[in-house]
Amino acid sequence: MGKKVLITGGSGTVGAHLSKLLLKKGYQVVHLSRSSKVDTQIETFIWDIDKGLIDENCIKEVSIIIHLAGAGIADSNWTNDRKKVIIDSRTKSIKLIYDLLKRKNHKVEAVVSASASGFYSDRGNDLMMENNQPNSDFLALCCIAWENAVDEGNALVLRVVKFRTGVILDKNSGALPKMSAPVKYGFGAPLGSGKQWISWIHIDDVATMYLKGIEDEKLNGAYNMSTPYPLTNYSLTKAIAKQFNKPLWLPNVPSFILKMIFGEMSIVILGSTKMDTKKIEETGFRFKFPEIKTALKNIYG
Repeated sequence: MGKKVLITGGSGTVGAHLSKLLLKKGYQVVHLSRSSKVDTQIETFIWDIDKGLIDENCIKEVSIIIHLAGAGIADSNWTNDRKKVIIDSRTKSIKLIYDLLKRKNHKVEAVVSASASGFYSDRGNDLMMENNQPNSDFLALCCIAWENAVDEGNALVLRVVKFRTGVILDKNSGALPKMSAPVKYGFGAPLGSGKQWISWIHIDDVATMYLKGIEDEKLNGAYNMSTPYPLTNYSLTKAIAKQFNKPLWLPNVPSFILKMIFGEMSIVILGSTKMDTKKIEETGFRFKFPEIKTALKNIYG
């Protein structure tokens, strides 16, 4: 059997795809979850982040930890309580694991963690590289706290990799179903100005990049996780409409309406983030679906 990998947030979209890929590659996979699951191939260990409880057996023989746990950014309005949940679910969870590693013998070599393009947040047309400074809004503050918490692994002499993830395109979850639903019925429309950049990535490339993070011991630090060819909101909406053979005739949904509906959270829709991918490509990583046409054809084909 291959190395043993522990995944937090393993039942989510990324966790499920990555688990399937790792099992196919011969890895042993275990999950940390709030509830037990019945899976003959994946053992699930229980933790309770709020109560600070974790099954200590979860790290037995584990070589790599994949940290994907975190409450959904856009699942509900950003009240102060919700903001705290979003940050705590990402930071307290990894701290709970690190505290366990400090007091128990283990074989963990590396932590490969999610982060998000929200680190840069709304930056207009500027191309964001990993050495650019973070923004100062809630999305950025969340990512800063998230990455800082993960970086505590350096003190434990772990290799730490952070993937600043863009908009993941998947048929059944995330942004794509929400964008494609009105398009399918002929009522699709760009949001706001339509000029805001979206750094997107196919779910298969996400899983493969995590595999790269596991297998390539030279990877360390932060990497942008998105296609080399970001699109504006208008261009992405148009590409979805073309995929379904539907017209794109309605006027843009005005920004002020989206701000009225979503409040501060409207930055998720209206913010513009254009990420550079040279750093990960220079490691030898190659995208399977770098362009939107082939990505959508694969997803909906």
